[in-house]
Amino acid sequence: MQRLFSTFANGWSGLGLLIQRVVLGTVLIWHGAVVFRDVAGVEQIVPELIASGLALFIVAALWTPAAGALVAGLQVWIALIRTGNEAGVLILATLAGTLAMIGPGAWSIDARIFGRKHIVG
Repeated sequence: MQRLFSTFANGWSGLGLLIQRVVLGTVLIWHGAVVFRDVAGVEQIVPELIASGLALFIVAALWTPAAGALVAGLQVWIALIRTGNEAGVLILATLAGTLAMIGPGAWSIDARIFGRKHIVG
């Protein structure tokens, strides 16, 4: 994972990534709950529930590049199979895709596990 990123963004950039992760994860979980409550078709519920599960990884910033890429793909799939609100779904896909490309930031589990370690001694 460390090879995917030269650094984990800190400061204002890290705060921006934290906000992006929390907003994206919250909206994905909310979408999953709304679709589960309102839609009867399994083919529309399953991708939303998978995206909601991946939202937990995004909020925690655990395996962020993989989770972001999967969510982006799922959101494009959702836009293709569902009518109405395609713009909102594509915005979520864009946010997830950019998060996958940029990385989780310094305030993340990924940074704690895969970040550079300081050796004291």
